[in-house]
Amino acid sequence: MNLLEVHSVSRSFGGLKAVQGVSLTIEEGTLTALIGPNGAGKTTLFSLMSGFIRPDAGEIFFKGQNITGVSAYECARRGLTRTFQIVQPFAAQTVRENIAVGAYLHHPQKAKAMARAEDVARKVGLLGVLDQAASQLTVAGRKRLELARALATEPQLLLLDEVLAGLNPSEIQEMIPVIRSIVSSGVTVLMIEHVMQAVMSLAQYAWVLSQGQLIFEGTPKSVSTDTKVIEAYLGHGMAKRMAQGQMPMGQEGAAA
Repeated sequence: MNLLEVHSVSRSFGGLKAVQGVSLTIEEGTLTALIGPNGAGKTTLFSLMSGFIRPDAGEIFFKGQNITGVSAYECARRGLTRTFQIVQPFAAQTVRENIAVGAYLHHPQKAKAMARAEDVARKVGLLGVLDQAASQLTVAGRKRLELARALATEPQLLLLDEVLAGLNPSEIQEMIPVIRSIVSSGVTVLMIEHVMQAVMSLAQYAWVLSQGQLIFEGTPKSVSTDTKVIEAYLGHGMAKRMAQGQMPMGQEGAAA
């Protein structure tokens, strides 16, 4: 079943064409990735999908219903939620209270929202810090909190915006099974990610965005060897060197 369908969506900001005629389809139960260099339009596309901004053209369907122009709140209520690359928790509140903010969407009673917060915290590895102030969390802890707040809204489709950004290699390895477990629980995931090793490990399919346009789609393995993708990330000269076997995409893609 197609959970999300994006049809020829475009959005400009002044003279900048941030997203240009993008179409993609996400099947229920999958873990897919949206990749591309900085400034490619990935986060703008997430904002269009999740109702934070309206497209200038095109349509977006979620569970068969047209949600083009529907508010972010209504998208979340229907089961489409996103995280943000820059994590901004309510610093003076506890971890539990932060997660409960998401839970209140479907559980207006405080007791039920707090219980939901504890359940989500267990899933993302925050159970031991529930009563700490969010301001005391490490970068890795804040990333988990951002993930938990989104999960607390009980999404069917979760858009993860660079949830691994800023983490060290060991923290990334610890986060990968958490993401896998979310999908195993029945949540469909589309992730924006620059850490190519994680994309290769997690994603079943990937779309590549460059200068607001989709330039390639396929399995992560096929994406990592495509000349257009390599040029978009690294430039024509580096793509030529890699084609000659001088440098593997895994190394450069991780740093992109």
